[in-house]
Parts: sequence; C-alpha cells; structure tokens
Amino acid sequence: MSLRLPAVGHAAPWLGLLPGLVMCLFTGMATPAAAAEFTDSAGRIVVLPQRVGKVMAASPTAEVLVYALAPGKLAGWTRGWPSRGLPARYARLPVIGRLTGPDPTATAATVMRVHPDLIVDSGVVTAERIAFADQLSQATGTPYILLDNSMERTPAMLRTLGHILGVDAHAGDLATFAEHSIDALRGRLLIQPPSKRVRVYYGRGPSGLETGLPGSPAAAAIDEAGAINVAAPLGRGERIVVTREQLRAWDPDVIVAQERSFFEALRRDPSWRNLAAVRNKRVYLAPSQPFGWIDEPPGINRLIGLYWLSVMLYPSETLEDVRSQVQDFYDKFYGVKLTDAQVEAIAKTAGIPPSDTPHLAAFSLNGPAPGAAAPTVNEPGRRGVLPTGPAPVTTTPSYLMPK
Repeated sequence: MSLRLPAVGHAAPWLGLLPGLVMCLFTGMATPAAAAEFTDSAGRIVVLPQRVGKVMAASPTAEVLVYALAPGKLAGWTRGWPSRGLPARYARLPVIGRLTGPDPTATAATVMRVHPDLIVDSGVVTAERIAFADQLSQATGTPYILLDNSMERTPAMLRTLGHILGVDAHAGDLATFAEHSIDALRGRLLIQPPSKRVRVYYGRGPSGLETGLPGSPAAAAIDEAGAINVAAPLGRGERIVVTREQLRAWDPDVIVAQERSFFEALRRDPSWRNLAAVRNKRVYLAPSQPFGWIDEPPGINRLIGLYWLSVMLYPSETLEDVRSQVQDFYDKFYGVKLTDAQVEAIAKTAGIPPSDTPHLAAFSLNGPAPGAAAPTVNEPGRRGVLPTGPAPVTTTPSYLMPK
C-alpha cells in the first residue's frame, strides 16, 4: 500500500508545495496537503480526496476498523447491533447497510444518498471484490479502497488507514497494541510441540454446528494461538456445517461457543456429556459485546481474542494479565472504560482464570445490572482526548512515502 501525488501535466506549480507535503508525510500531520494517489492492497491506484470527513464501510469488518480509528467519520453501521455497549452518540448512528458479503443490503443508490468521501472495505482481497470496487467507484464517483486485514498485516493496515483519516497518533497507538498481540503471543505459543497443543473446536451459530476451517477468517484467531483446529481434516479456508457425529468423533479438548444457545446446550444437554471438553469443564463462551473476540466480524476486534485464547488454552505458559489487557483494549479501540465488575462478568463464561481481585457486583453483557455503575466512555479521536500507551513512531513507513 502506498500514497503518492497524482501525475500532472505541468510539474512546475507543484515544486513549491513539495517540501511542505514531504514534511506532512514525515511528521504525521492530520491531513495530507493535497489529493494523492493511494495504492491499496489489491494494487489499485485510487485518488483520495484532499480531506476525508465521512467514510462508508463496505462490510462489518471495515466498520469496526473505521470506528476504532475515527468514530466521528463513520457514516453509519452496516447492520443493527443490539446492545452495542458503545458510546451513545455512535451507537445511534443510522444503519445504512453493507455493500459486500453474502447478503448485501446497500447499493450504488445508497452511496449516492449517503455521499461519503471514501468507501473502505477490509478483508480477503479477491478478484470478485476488486471488480465490485471498480464498478461501484465508477458508478458513484466515490473513491473505494480495499485493505487486506490478515492478522500479520493488521498493524500496517491500522497505520495506513489512520494516516488517510488524519489520526496518525491514535493509529500508531492501536498498531502498537496489535503488534504486541500478534508478534509476542504468537511467538510464545507457536513454539508449543504438536503433542502439547490443545485441540479446539469453534462452534458458530445457535446450534454450534458451523465452524471455520484452518485458513478461514473465522478460524484465524484459533490458528494464531497455536491450537489444533479439530476440523482441519475437512480442508482449509472455508466455513462449513458439521454433524453431531463428527463433533463427537473429534472429541476436542476445548470447545469455544460463539453463541450462548450452544454454550448452554453443551452444559445441559445429556447428549454432549461424554465429550472431553464438557467432562473437563473446558467449554467457553466467546465474548461478543460490542464485537466478537474470535469472529463476527473477522476484524481488528479479534486482537483481544489472542490474549484471551493464550490464557484459556495455555494458562501455565502465559504471564499476561488478560483482565488489564481487556480494559486497555476496550479503552483504546472502543472508547469504553470497563469496570472491574464488567470484566469479571466477561471472565465468568469466557474461562479466564480467577484473579485475586474480589468479585464485584454482577454485570450483564446487555448492560449494567440494577444499581451497578454504567461504563465510562472515552471517545477515541475526540479533540482533547489523547490516546494512551507508548508514543507512536513518527517516521513515515515506506508504504506511505510518495513515489
């Protein structure tokens, strides 16, 4: 991905502006001095506007990315999110639909009505996605960029889009968190010999009989954590439906349920009683408020899932204080300050080992329990609110250098 000046017929007028533009790129000023050509993850050259004030996310994955970086620029949600647990001003954004995915609900007419400065899509870059981006951009006149959001490219993606949106410092803070999540934890967990790796089943949907195969976005967090996906013999890169008999035959050490209905069925349905994960009480509910820790959507929300999986799968090998990491992540990425009670409520069904902190008042994932304090909100990107954590590196990465 790169950013460069558009070609012009007369170069002379640009010469006086060039020093200022170069200084802008190197010092991380909020907005580029002029429109520039950006090469996205698909190799498409897109001319960006001078200022990006409103962004339309093409998919749920992209909307979490834009929200975390610059929530004030997000035009609306791709779908309704009940009980989001987000700051009220953003939770009330309109639902404008999704442009991509199996069931798109937005069209070129939606883009014309919303009139964004930029459309952002994030995910696996495919020929179909490239063709769609080109067609929609031509039809609406709106710049449309594709970003590869694979785990290893997440830090670069955050810095790149953060620069485009004029939030370099905040993006650098989020990218630093992402780098530690991916590099430090993966480096520790992937050294586990195969004989000691935990065999995991990730059950999606109400019945839990849909799962992600290795290499699929739905299973990326499981892959990164160094666990063995018991569905691996069925192939790679897809989401598939399995049978109860297959799950019983795999007999995983750990089962992660995406939805509470499957989580409760595993605990109460006698037909699952003989599974090793059930017998050994290693059945966990993946946290999902405001976005999933493993999937749903398969975006930057998965970063906190890496910390969680490391503690859940290999507690004796992990020194991370996952409770502190959860609070730090929610503050940095979502602008929400979780109380200790709220973290403990998440830990209860997520399998996070008990801490020495006394268990405080009960908290529902759908909101505070009666009498409990509501979460406090720190709106990322708001003027006067500085991101916390290590200072970002101010040197411009190579992919943002003008060509």
